[in-house]
Amino acid sequence: MRRRTWIRSLTVLLAATTATAPALTATATAQTPAAASRAAAPAKRPLPLEKLYDNRAVSDDADPGAADFDGAGRSLSAQDLKATGWSPGTRLDLDAARLRWPDRAPGRPDNVRADGQRVRVDGSGTALSFLVAATSPHGPGDTVSGEGTLHYRDGSRGHYTLTAGDWRGGPLATKAVALPHLNTRQGDQVGEKVRIYAVTVPLERGRTLASVTLPKDPGTDADLHVFDIAPRPQSTGWTGSWAASTGGYTGVGPWQDQTLRLVVHTSAGGPKARIRLENTFAAQPVRIGHASLAVQKDGATAKGRPVPLTFDGGRAGTRIPAGARAVSDPVGFDVPQDTNLLVSIHLPEPVSAAPVHSEALQRSYLSEGGSGNRTGDTAGGAFTRSLSMWPFLTGVDVQGGPGSVVALGDSITDGVRSTQGANRRWPDVLAGRLLNQSDVPRLGVLNHGISANRVASDRYPGDGISTDTAGVSAQHRLERDVLAQTNARTVVLFEGINDVRWGASAEEVIAGMRAIAARARAQGLRVVGATITPCEGYKDCTAEVDARRQKVNAFVRESGGSFDAVLDFDKVVRDPEHPARMAPAYDSGDHLHPGDAGLKALGESVDLRALTG
Repeated sequence: MRRRTWIRSLTVLLAATTATAPALTATATAQTPAAASRAAAPAKRPLPLEKLYDNRAVSDDADPGAADFDGAGRSLSAQDLKATGWSPGTRLDLDAARLRWPDRAPGRPDNVRADGQRVRVDGSGTALSFLVAATSPHGPGDTVSGEGTLHYRDGSRGHYTLTAGDWRGGPLATKAVALPHLNTRQGDQVGEKVRIYAVTVPLERGRTLASVTLPKDPGTDADLHVFDIAPRPQSTGWTGSWAASTGGYTGVGPWQDQTLRLVVHTSAGGPKARIRLENTFAAQPVRIGHASLAVQKDGATAKGRPVPLTFDGGRAGTRIPAGARAVSDPVGFDVPQDTNLLVSIHLPEPVSAAPVHSEALQRSYLSEGGSGNRTGDTAGGAFTRSLSMWPFLTGVDVQGGPGSVVALGDSITDGVRSTQGANRRWPDVLAGRLLNQSDVPRLGVLNHGISANRVASDRYPGDGISTDTAGVSAQHRLERDVLAQTNARTVVLFEGINDVRWGASAEEVIAGMRAIAARARAQGLRVVGATITPCEGYKDCTAEVDARRQKVNAFVRESGGSFDAVLDFDKVVRDPEHPARMAPAYDSGDHLHPGDAGLKALGESVDLRALTG
């Protein structure tokens, strides 16, 4: 809380702001209950978060003075929130945590300014998710952090650090949603991007949470606002069989009343299935009319009638708010292992941009505009157009199994330069090996490689329509692409070549790797590091680049405990006579990407015991 006072006399102190007199009256009235609450010691008995709301973040455009998010009369636009699908009471699946935008009308208290309040939070899981933002009365600010306490039902406690980006100055790459304007108490609407974040902190697995003590007030120059809190539940009982990362938000179509029929390849199989759809990086919601699942026969033709999928407890479709995701209801469908599936998605309303994974290396299909819901078609005749990317679809899960290993990487993990449609990426090779052995658990394999991705910096800035689909950095997508993945047990980190090629120092890459490993291990994952493969002969792989690569590889091999195990992919594919260059037998021809033989060598080199310990 910001406590601004001046002396009217020797005996009277009046709270005030630096605004004009009419605004001062409205603000003082709005903040008086909060001020009294914040001045008192936090209640010992935990209360639901909404009982502690002491700040108004959202105003109607027609009455902007009814809210004061940042202590200077600025606020979020209710109309902008509605346009993104974040209306009052909207359920938000953000990185697998079931959060909700406060069910409050504009101008009503809708968030807590953290100052040591005790909040009742029931449940257990892998992490606790906070829907948050930092503010400063002085303008765009820095990231704000604070220490809090986790209280478990068994009487034990844990401490956490909550870090949130500033609503005006924080990174767009990690925001949950961005809005195009901010309102001022003077009635102006400023065209400036403002952000809300979803941030997680680790929970002790196996313990049930009872309450949370929020961080103390960070001081007069900033506030930390909490809109909602919810545990991210464990996804035990499910295994991720297929996955892909959204690398950007790009123009499409426009598509209207059309059906996507997307071809994906499973790793693990199971008796029930569900799909994951994500509206990552979006500025507006997307309506899913219908969806279905089938085994591919050939092309867009299914082997048997597709099984319809439902959402939200039995509805044929769903609406996914900007930045959020949707998971279909479980359906009885025997998913074969190591097999191509057809996932069909009907888009009834206009779609002019979509989150995509651009390097699918797989031909998928699209019906003509206005052709309606074709998700139930067995034959492929309606699918007259083809796609080389995966829009919206980010995962297929199967019931049962021991969990999943996530391959976090760049174009080499993505399979660039491998044979299209042949599923010869190194994670595909690894998946086949896991399926055909009994020495370790048969983990599903989730490929989260993005072509041109980096560890230390973003290629795609994380907001807006762009032709760049190289993604935000591995650090910025870690929450979504690793920590929130279905029953993730292990992550293999195989990135860095794009960083050192494009000017990052070895120290920057190493720092990013350390941060990724620490965050993943804090949430219970096993972390396996892989060395960077050589690239001499590629247009920008100079001797200086190779020196930086070698320095990063030296760290990976002797990481001092950062990694639980190491895969020496450099050693697997390099030319023994010329270690800065890939062996000709493994080279796709461009000297940077391994071909089918090189990717097979990488997948076959993995010590399966390194994945499970």
